[in-house]
Amino acid sequence: MKSIFISLLLLLTLFTTFAQQTSKIDDGLMMEYYQGQRYLEAADYLKKNFPEPVTDLKVLSRLAYASQMANKLPEAEGYYQRAYNLDTTNQNILFNMAGINVRRGNMAKAEQYYKMIIAKDTTNVAVYSHLGAIAQGNHDTVNAVLYYDKANRLNPFDTDVASELGNYYTSLKRFDDALRVLNKAAESDPENVVILLSMMKLTYTEKKWQETVDECNKLLNMGVSNGEILNKLGISYYNIKNYACGAETFAGMRGIEQTEYTFYYTALCFKGLNDQKQCIYFLKQSILQGLSPNIATYYGEIADADQKLDLHKKAAFAYQKALQFSESPILYYLLANLYDNKLKDKKNALMYYKKYLASRPSEKQTTYITFVKSRIGQLQN
Repeated sequence: MKSIFISLLLLLTLFTTFAQQTSKIDDGLMMEYYQGQRYLEAADYLKKNFPEPVTDLKVLSRLAYASQMANKLPEAEGYYQRAYNLDTTNQNILFNMAGINVRRGNMAKAEQYYKMIIAKDTTNVAVYSHLGAIAQGNHDTVNAVLYYDKANRLNPFDTDVASELGNYYTSLKRFDDALRVLNKAAESDPENVVILLSMMKLTYTEKKWQETVDECNKLLNMGVSNGEILNKLGISYYNIKNYACGAETFAGMRGIEQTEYTFYYTALCFKGLNDQKQCIYFLKQSILQGLSPNIATYYGEIADADQKLDLHKKAAFAYQKALQFSESPILYYLLANLYDNKLKDKKNALMYYKKYLASRPSEKQTTYITFVKSRIGQLQN
């Protein structure tokens, strides 16, 4: 809502100042274009009324704005650059050129424009915040902290900046600094979810388990819930020995949010409750989550490669490992065939041929099924 108000205010200002310079356009029609978000039509209308070469600063600014809103970003930047050449003191133009390059993914150029602004104005919170975000995107922790810190010092109540800076201080184990920044931001907005999430990360990292429980429950009572919150809450409950609440919290997580570690801590909670059956069940789930579903395929490929190297015993071992992770009918068939034809081990060949049939291969494997039934008969005689 705030951004919409600012945009409308800017738009009205542009209309007022522009009308003082020229009467070539219909302001009512332009307002209609903007209100209907028909920015491309607005840009075309301006071009028709102000053919090149355009040298008027306000006309260039209007062309740049309309082109920018129409997502004709290279064209908009060109107009802004021409306007800046006429007025190199205009920081609003630099800000717009930086924003355009952020949208185009050209962060190096955006950073250049933002630095041009702070070279003239060292009190611009928004610019320091944008520079912090660019450094963050570049995984440049040193400069991200530097810029976010400058923005935070200028406005400690900007919760987005405080959250980013607090998270960095937490990751760097500068816990006192993180707490100072987050507490200050919370003074003006104690129920700000962004700040509460950062505070939760801080207390969890410090292993302040009861405080983490309190922060998580604040968020849940506000209707904010996700896998990270529930995971941290469940682990914190376990660490304060509230095993029942821990198990209940983990049970409330969606399947997609469950991981090897959530199942592991669920198992530990049931162990604390002396429910050994549930403990074993969730430990097994943890093991399954920790394994790639493709492991059987990997071992199957190892077996195939070993066979090509005439390493038949190693190939048999690889197939057996693969079967530990997936009892695939084709794996039984390949192992049986290996014992039958390469290792001349009729006993094992017969056993794995039977396991192949018992694994209920699909009807698509009719040829294999027919062969295996025939071969079993031969091996039994």
